[in-house]
Amino acid sequence: MRGHLSPYYAPGFYAQALARGRHRDIVGGRWNETGEAQMALLTGLGLQPHHHLLDIGCGSLRLGCKAVPFLDPGHYWGTDMSAALMQRGYETELADKTRLPPAQLIEDAAFAFPGVPDRIDHAIAFAVFTHLPLSYLSGALGRLRARFPRLESFCFTVFLAPDAATASRPLRQRDGVVTHPDRAPYHLLARDVAQAAAEAGFDLAPLPAVLPRGQAAFVARPR
Repeated sequence: MRGHLSPYYAPGFYAQALARGRHRDIVGGRWNETGEAQMALLTGLGLQPHHHLLDIGCGSLRLGCKAVPFLDPGHYWGTDMSAALMQRGYETELADKTRLPPAQLIEDAAFAFPGVPDRIDHAIAFAVFTHLPLSYLSGALGRLRARFPRLESFCFTVFLAPDAATASRPLRQRDGVVTHPDRAPYHLLARDVAQAAAEAGFDLAPLPAVLPRGQAAFVARPR
């Protein structure tokens, strides 16, 4: 693997971007389009206001600014590797801050979910594992299964390679993004994603949504 694991791991990445006011851009841009796509995925999977949602890799609250008003107060939890990015989103993007205690935005670079209560019943990781090797998805699936006994569904996105023959080289995805087998953004084989889910105790199903940048969406449900 060349360079950093992903651009987000580069020293000073967040500080420099936030200093330039780019808190929306560094989570992928297409702010409203992508936030609406995330909400559509979740409501399509049955998310209702009384549910407790964990937004993994929540960034500057692209989903949070839509999910927090939809959910009952205090029912949204977000994790991200940058506390500063979450704080910027909380300050600038969240209209009614009384609905989300700031302590429910938790810095977490290891997908360990420290301090998140076990009452979580829905989770999402949008455009998170597109920037990490398969082992990170496998680890997160295992920890989700162990930590949240009430979990009903975990929605996540990845980039896919169509077959093993093409997976070993760079690929241009439907929306123009070039993905790689050994550096970010990564592509995976659907069979490897399914195996990771099965080993963690989940049944996996693809979702038919057409998503920004050609991402493929899946839902994992505990067996």
